[in-house]
Amino acid sequence: MTKLRVSEAARFLGVSDDTIRRWTENGNLTPLKDDSGRLAVDGLELAHLARGQAQLPDDPSSAASSARNRFVGLVTGITMDTVMAQVELQCGPFRVVSLMSSEAAREMNLELGSIATAVVKATTVIIESPQGKIGV
Repeated sequence: MTKLRVSEAARFLGVSDDTIRRWTENGNLTPLKDDSGRLAVDGLELAHLARGQAQLPDDPSSAASSARNRFVGLVTGITMDTVMAQVELQCGPFRVVSLMSSEAAREMNLELGSIATAVVKATTVIIESPQGKIGV
């Protein structure tokens, strides 16, 4: 079982240490003790809580798609030249950047503050873990 100290748990959820403490007091998280006797929480329980609280707006498109990684957000930046455009979205706590043709950006009528959906379909996703072993 992975135990996370209050400060680590707070950092991962983007809340204050006091919020994590309140959640342990009111039963949203089970209070544990780490090896030093300090308040901690179970990593899996925290992950379930994080997933349950991760509410992005509904996707405004009604198109069927095989892509499951869809992030609805607000356009926060557009850098465009005659050929290419870089479009930035803020999707909840995540910044997503896409490179596309300027023609595509114009056809989609993208502008700062407009709503857009980033669709990610990748064949490679890299996961890193500080607990893993290198070269095994």
